[in-house]
Amino acid sequence: MSASYMKQGLLRRSCRLSVVMLLMGACTLALAQNDVREESIEAQREQAELQEKIDAADEATREALRELRAAEREANRLRAYNAELAPLVERQSDAIVQREQALSTLSETREALPVLMRDMVDRLRRWVEADLPFLQEERLARVDELENMLADAEMSASDKLDRVLAAWRTELDYGREMDAWRGQLVGAENREVDYLRLGRVGWYYVAPDGSKGGVWKSRANQWQSLNDEQLAEVRKGIRIAREQRAPELLALPTSIEVSVSGPQKEETS
Repeated sequence: MSASYMKQGLLRRSCRLSVVMLLMGACTLALAQNDVREESIEAQREQAELQEKIDAADEATREALRELRAAEREANRLRAYNAELAPLVERQSDAIVQREQALSTLSETREALPVLMRDMVDRLRRWVEADLPFLQEERLARVDELENMLADAEMSASDKLDRVLAAWRTELDYGREMDAWRGQLVGAENREVDYLRLGRVGWYYVAPDGSKGGVWKSRANQWQSLNDEQLAEVRKGIRIAREQRAPELLALPTSIEVSVSGPQKEETS
């Protein structure tokens, strides 16, 4: 075998070895790149999962914050509501205590009520009889009805008390009212006149033709004549009471004597 042939053989073996080594290197590089790619994909997947967990945690945190703020608003509303209710609750508590105290004395009140109502009716009669005698028959008839009512066993005590108090309110209202009406002249038969009443201070009459009139004098228990100017004032007061004229001051004598110590029966003039 010649030296040239040997060199060619060595060269071919060397080429084959180089090719094999290149192929092995390429395979190794391909495997390495594949591993890197898989690792990169796995890392991206893990990163995505981590981001999802972070996003979910952020949403849960935001939801928790929303719930916390809502709870704080509700707590503030409840505190304001409780502050507003506190005085009402206190008043209701006081009312309950008062009712309990009233219930504890209810039996005593029931026993005392008939006597109290009888006394109120008796006092009402004495008041009407001592008062100016305007509408006296009507007012005394009201008292008679109350006395008959007290003897009614079928009527409840509460209804009786309501009737008695209503009668007292009616009498008290007379002292605050200005009234005018037509009726028979007290102390004279078959004589119709127009009356004017100013509370319980003054009671007057004037004839329908306006020619005569008088003021009731409590101390003398009779009518006292009025002059022309006073008659004009009475006619003016009647129109005011009937809402036919605007209210204004009236210059009239009173039926009772008014002093610093209180009303007294007036002397006859």
